Amino acid sequence: MKHRTATAAVTALATSAVLAGALAPAQAAAPAAKPGTTSLAEVLAADGTKLDKSWKDFDLTEAAVLAVLDAKPDSPVGLLTQGGKRATAFIPTDRAFQLLVKDLKGFAPTTEAKTFKQVAKLGVDTIETVLLYHVVAGRTLTSDKVLAAEGQKVATAQGGSIKVHVIKGKVTLLDADKDDRNPRVVVLDINRGNKQVGHAIDRVLRPVDL
Repeated sequence: MKHRTATAAVTALATSAVLAGALAPAQAAAPAAKPGTTSLAEVLAADGTKLDKSWKDFDLTEAAVLAVLDAKPDSPVGLLTQGGKRATAFIPTDRAFQLLVKDLKGFAPTTEAKTFKQVAKLGVDTIETVLLYHVVAGRTLTSDKVLAAEGQKVATAQGGSIKVHVIKGKVTLLDADKDDRNPRVVVLDINRGNKQVGHAIDRVLRPVDL
C-alpha cells in the first residue's frame, strides 16, 4: 500500500479565488457539489490487498473487513462497500493492530501477516463487533464536524458510543476501555468529497474495558 497513505491524506477540495466586486451583491453563490459515491472500501483496496511492510497504512483493517464479509456476507460491515450510503469510519493504522495484539497477547508481532494471524484468533464475531465500533452509520463527519464535536458522544454502528475530545486542534477518541491510552486521530478526511469519509487513528477503539 505504498500510495494509499498519500491518497488518504488528501484533506480538502480546491477553491477558486474571486476578485473583489466581481460578483454583484445579489448574485447567488454556486450550489455545493454533490457528494461522490466512492466507498471507503474502494479507497482501502486502491493498491491491492496484500499485507506489506508499512505500518502506517490500513492493510489490516482491510483484511479484517474482508474476513468478516467472507464469513458473513450480510454483515453490517458491508456498509463500508456501499459508497452511496453515508458513513464515517475511524480507521486504525496497521501499527494500531500491532499494539492491540501486544496488549492482548503480551508481545508485538514483527510483521503484518503475523499480526493478522493473532487478530484472526479473536474470531469473526469479535472482529465484526470491533469494526462496527469504528463506524458511524448514516453520517458524513468531515474534519470540521469532528473538531466541532468536542465533548460530544457519537453513536457507533456497534451500538456503543465514543466521545470526542479536542485539544488545540488534536482529536482524541474516548472508548469503553478506561485503562489504556485512547486513540488519537492522525489523518483527517480520507475520501473527502464523498458520502463516506474516514479518519486514521493510531490505536484500535475498544468496545469493552479490557
